[in-house]
Amino acid sequence: MTKALPALDCPAAFQPEFAKIIDQLVFQLSRSITAVHSVYVAGSVVRKQAVAGRSDLNVTLVVAEPLTVSEHAIRSSIASRVEQQWPQITAVQLTVLTKDEVLDISTIFKWGFWLKHCCVCVFGDDLSSRFGCFEPSWEIGRSMNDDLPLQLDEYRRKIMATRVVSHYLSFCRDVAKKMIWSCYSLVFHRSGKLALSLEQAAELFLSFYPQHGVAIERLFLLVSGTQVPKKAVLFMINDFGQWIVAEFGKIERKIG
Repeated sequence: MTKALPALDCPAAFQPEFAKIIDQLVFQLSRSITAVHSVYVAGSVVRKQAVAGRSDLNVTLVVAEPLTVSEHAIRSSIASRVEQQWPQITAVQLTVLTKDEVLDISTIFKWGFWLKHCCVCVFGDDLSSRFGCFEPSWEIGRSMNDDLPLQLDEYRRKIMATRVVSHYLSFCRDVAKKMIWSCYSLVFHRSGKLALSLEQAAELFLSFYPQHGVAIERLFLLVSGTQVPKKAVLFMINDFGQWIVAEFGKIERKIG
């Protein structure tokens, strides 16, 4: 019998060097954007396993109404300033959603699951309380990757265009993380387990697809920040990335 997954508990205190960053980011967002409804943090910072200089800050901003062009610019500016001021983080990954998007029944397997099992609320009205705990399912894995082809195309474009090494390494790290999480989503419904780290995600994926061990090793090389030739990275996106996309289609046709 499938069991409901546990909701994430907000730590009594974040790691001090990251708590200050969260406080500043929340303060600037809530002061500068009037539509802010709530703010959520995910990833290694929530697990209190973040490593200074190696971890990013994954934030979901929920707004009461769509941001204006000006407010989007303000949001980007705030994220950039925080990145520059705090070398403890490699980047601020900031996703913006409207309250209506989060509560829409059609996106419950994506944003409902995300807020309930992958995030903790650090400001505002916690929308995760609107959802019960989810069970592992194909619907969740599929929904979390509904835009995977578009994301891979976007990363491919960015990697091909950039000539700045720091930007290149950041894009490589981000696309590698996305691909590892997508691999895990392929087996989420079969494993019945919630992975909270890249390592756990990769381990669960390889328990079902051991033949792709080399590909996963190469992705972790990119995650580590090791600089490899663009040709090799683009090959990974075009080859293994497209295999992931095709596998989603294969499973979808089988499960329906």
